Amino acid sequence: MTHNDATISGLRVAVTGGTSGLGLALVRLLAAGGAHVAFVARTAADVERVATETGAVGIVGDVGEKDDAYPLALQITANLGGLDVLINNASSLGPIPLSPLADTECEDLEEALRINVVAPFRLTKALFGSLAASARQGRGAVVINISSDAAVNAYPTWGAYGASKAALHHLTAIWEEESNEAGIRFLSIDPGDMDTPLHALADPEADPATLKRPADSASEVLEAILDALSTAATLPSVGRR
Repeated sequence: MTHNDATISGLRVAVTGGTSGLGLALVRLLAAGGAHVAFVARTAADVERVATETGAVGIVGDVGEKDDAYPLALQITANLGGLDVLINNASSLGPIPLSPLADTECEDLEEALRINVVAPFRLTKALFGSLAASARQGRGAVVINISSDAAVNAYPTWGAYGASKAALHHLTAIWEEESNEAGIRFLSIDPGDMDTPLHALADPEADPATLKRPADSASEVLEAILDALSTAATLPSVGRR
């Protein structure tokens, strides 16, 4: 299946961590295809720059802050007129530089769990009603949680990140089981090792030539979204008319 602008056009999509790496690549790809895109990031200047470049709606906020979750959800749905796809992409490595667990501060582990598990859980909860409404309208609804092979492989020094992504991966699987009746699909996607600022922080010695381009990973994520939307339409949504 290859995506085309007609299938993307009019899709209402929210992306967290939308000003760098995979998030930025997704915002660019979706906006260029005619989707209605709202993205969230913490730095106002970066948000303004990407919004100007892409025409997407930029929202300044911190998904890791409890008090930001519902205001962010309201801004997303108000600007897009609803929501079809949520991409929880914002991530934290935990300790920088990466550390063995025995040398990892509790606060760094908590930071990884806060950004990589609790934040997507909280934002998904806040937007669940809007996604369910999209499903009832027959538009389909999909939540994409960006995972990592560190969620399933035990890489030394990647403990905080890997444990948090493992939790997110399993959380996604449970959401998927529980959300069939609402007509919402949940997918956990490992985009691979990409040439991004986050990867450079984690592994400064890595040769960028050996890493995937974020734009290529973004295309793969979009394929998964379109596939999921086509299957979401067949789910027995409660109250669908």
